[in-house]
Amino acid sequence: MEPPAPPRVPLAPTGPPPAAGEGARPRARRRARFRERPVRVALGFLFRLLCAPLILLDELVRPLYRPLIARLAALKIMHAFERWIAARSVWTILVLLVIPYITIEPLKFVALLWIAGGWPKAGTVLFLLAYLLSFVIIERIYSAGRPKLMSLPWMAWVILTLTALRDRVVAALRLDRLKAGLRRTARDLRRRLALLIR
Repeated sequence: MEPPAPPRVPLAPTGPPPAAGEGARPRARRRARFRERPVRVALGFLFRLLCAPLILLDELVRPLYRPLIARLAALKIMHAFERWIAARSVWTILVLLVIPYITIEPLKFVALLWIAGGWPKAGTVLFLLAYLLSFVIIERIYSAGRPKLMSLPWMAWVILTLTALRDRVVAALRLDRLKAGLRRTARDLRRRLALLIR
């Protein structure tokens, strides 16, 4: 009588172990994250949804103001203003950023309402003025105070989320080409205005 054969032992895999999370689909990871923190993920999605059209509008309007903003940013008074902002505490910078933001940003929506309500000239002037103030005041405060603002975790999340969202919007809609066309149009308009003034 033959002795019973020894039980077969499964062979260990010879390749390297799979990386953590490798093969998992991004959608499945997002679902798992949503199950863990549903309110936080939902608020983040709502924040992105509200900011996307504003980012799109800002990116389309920016080429019209680029030369003027560059000239203003080069002024000595602007450099002194930015140095003064950078020397403030993070909470002072935050207050200085919020005050013009809550006063200037609503003007853009008021301007759009005026345009839709039958006052296109007044609405357009208000819209362009609001954007000019936004680019000159808010962006100077933001650029000077950004390093300190990044020390606040929630503010760092807002900044990084908006930056990533802007990059996605620009890439998805190929806004670089569109902005190049807008810059050419703006240059043509400035040349025509210069000829009319002469």
